Amino acid sequence: MVRASRRDLAVVGVVLVWIPLVLWLDSGSSLGQQHLLGLGTWALLVALLRRESALVRMQTAVVIAFATAVEYTFADLLGTYVYRLDNVPSFVPPGHGLVYLAAYAFGRSALAHRWERPLVAGTIAVGGAYALWGISPLAPRPDALGVFWYLCLLGFLLWGGSRLLYVGAFIVVTYLELVGTAVGTWAWQPYDPILGVVSMGNPPSGAAGGYGWFDLVAVATAPALLRLVSRGRQAARGAAPGWTSRPSPSASPASHPTR
Repeated sequence: MVRASRRDLAVVGVVLVWIPLVLWLDSGSSLGQQHLLGLGTWALLVALLRRESALVRMQTAVVIAFATAVEYTFADLLGTYVYRLDNVPSFVPPGHGLVYLAAYAFGRSALAHRWERPLVAGTIAVGGAYALWGISPLAPRPDALGVFWYLCLLGFLLWGGSRLLYVGAFIVVTYLELVGTAVGTWAWQPYDPILGVVSMGNPPSGAAGGYGWFDLVAVATAPALLRLVSRGRQAARGAAPGWTSRPSPSASPASHPTR
């Protein structure tokens, strides 16, 4: 089982090393240096995706598009959480791609499938304990959003079709949220900026449950998008210059099927 999981777990390991390294380097970087970190993150993502199927590449693209729209809405526009330089860093969009790819790789690994039941049960237990801690007097500040997102995660784990993907997302997202807020790359506001009544931890305890919506959208829409792209390519090849369905004048009538 371990040997069969080696490549998938290597992807997870690379992501869990690379993104914290980027976050640490960003903690004192200029805007130009931040752009270089973004280029490096894009390069790593492209390199890892080269060995993936067309479906996984499409799912990753969907996550990047959806997550980037969310970033610019909730970080840049609403200020739900704020990045160090008051921008959306260039490494964030490909970073979302890496997070999804790591969660997906973990979820499909033979080792994860071997231990599926305890992994799902453990995620439910640890995530629930973390969410309860977030609304207890022990937490630095109240975290109602974390409880809501945990309930989302619970739904994905109990009724979702890719439970191990959400287990992977819980591991990766929780880890990176704790690292990112600890080094000061971003910080969550104490209350939501829309109603001003929903308390939020820094980070929210159930952040992986919120991220699970990205995964759900990717899994649900990528197959249809892939078929659409395939049809578009076939149509483009059919409409290429010089292509014709009519027989050439020099060909004999017997060489063409009767209609």
